[in-house]
Amino acid sequence: MDKPSPGAEGLRVSKLITERGLASRREADAWIEAGWVQVDGKVAVLGQRAQPDARIEIDPRARIEQAQRVTVLLHKPIGVVSGQAEDGHAPAATLVRPENRWAEDRVPQRFHPGQLRGLAPAGRLDIDSTGLLVLTQDGRIAKLLIGEDSRVEKEYLVRVQHLRPGPLPDADLQRLRHGLTLDGRVLKPARVSWANEDQLRFVLREGRKRQIRRMCELVGLQVLGLKRVRIGSVVLGALPAGRWRYLGPHERFV
Repeated sequence: MDKPSPGAEGLRVSKLITERGLASRREADAWIEAGWVQVDGKVAVLGQRAQPDARIEIDPRARIEQAQRVTVLLHKPIGVVSGQAEDGHAPAATLVRPENRWAEDRVPQRFHPGQLRGLAPAGRLDIDSTGLLVLTQDGRIAKLLIGEDSRVEKEYLVRVQHLRPGPLPDADLQRLRHGLTLDGRVLKPARVSWANEDQLRFVLREGRKRQIRRMCELVGLQVLGLKRVRIGSVVLGALPAGRWRYLGPHERFV
């Protein structure tokens, strides 16, 4: 059987698989390497290109492997970093242990150590922030939440204090919603409102480094506490700090 040349015209097969929402780029490459992908009836090879309308078939074994990948929702406490360990601070993934699973998790999923393999944060919270953090083995979810084109909302409750006399002027509240620039780039529009007299509610569709803290500094506010309470349609709810649960089979971020 002749194999199509990797140098043929068109798009990489792994990119086509990703664009069709079938898998992440990394998953697609792994499936191709395992011989689980056919393009127009022929087994694909790594680096192969195909026309955008090519018929792509995925071996059921790939779907089974994909279905076994888990996504975990963690209430990250202050003092824990989202990703790699930093300056002696533990990474969030170390909290995903059987004894830290929320007692009220209703997902009938049994924990086993293999679920920690490749479990990575889809997004981040800085060390001084708390709230909802997603860790996943599923590249599709990671792409949905942190891909360049992601439009998934993230909601935060932010306790602030004024660095200038008097209340925050309406003009500065409007600047928080749209008009601020960080690192030479204009921020995307945000929804910002007062939750109570010393707490703001932010809803963002981007996540620049320490974005909310820096936004607040630009209008004379100091952040005293920051908590993420929602990502897309998934809420933190009553999940206690330091505890985790599985993403339910019927839960969707969008």
